[in-house]
Amino acid sequence: MDRDAVLSLWATHKEEPWPQVGTQHEGPLMTLDTVISGCVVYFLDSPEGLDAQRIAIVEDCVSDLDNLTDDLGEDCQLYFQRLRQLGTLLITTNRTT
Repeated sequence: MDRDAVLSLWATHKEEPWPQVGTQHEGPLMTLDTVISGCVVYFLDSPEGLDAQRIAIVEDCVSDLDNLTDDLGEDCQLYFQRLRQLGTLLITTNRTT
């Protein structure tokens, strides 16, 4: 996976509206979306990619997503699966560069 894959998935993700989560997890999920999105923007704007601290943050976010999304409806699942994929792409792309 590379920068183009991140860019393509990011283009799709940022066009999607926030899903109707309707659970007590909405706040934490918004935070995870904001943090991963910020790291995507940083990655795309930086020729160096993500530093070790940001990679660790994204890894934590992906783990948190796994714990918070099991009970969400199918329409929400798609949004957060894509967000998780973005996070995973950031991690794997930075490990190979």
